[in-house]
Amino acid sequence: MANTSLKRFDPFAELNALQQQFFSDDWFTPFKGISMPTTDVYTDEKNNQLIVEAHLPNFSENDIDVHMENGALVVQAQKHEREEDKDKKYVVRESSSNFYRRIQLPERANTDKIEARLDEGVLKVTVPLQELPAPKKIAITAGKNQKK
Repeated sequence: MANTSLKRFDPFAELNALQQQFFSDDWFTPFKGISMPTTDVYTDEKNNQLIVEAHLPNFSENDIDVHMENGALVVQAQKHEREEDKDKKYVVRESSSNFYRRIQLPERANTDKIEARLDEGVLKVTVPLQELPAPKKIAITAGKNQKK
């Protein structure tokens, strides 16, 4: 009788391999040195507000657009640079950077008083939160045929 070893089938083996490749240092090697913009969203319970911080280095206030769209806060940034240099071998050198985040705001957000400020590459959007009205209690009365 031949000695055969059985190997357990793992249906997720390929998925695990892709995940390891994606999160390993080798996967991001071409992107080392490029900083990816991050966004922090948190609540400040003390001041009753929602804070959105978008880290946008190298963007100016003219490159950034903050607006409301269907109950969501939309932050967009776009920078396009064009350089022409006749002394070099290329005619035109272009680069562009884009950023987009859409954050659904809670029902109690006071959208009329939202403020945005850009300070040293960090866009801070402050969304005041208002108290929601307490649920209204509706009295129930007994019908004609019901005993009291």
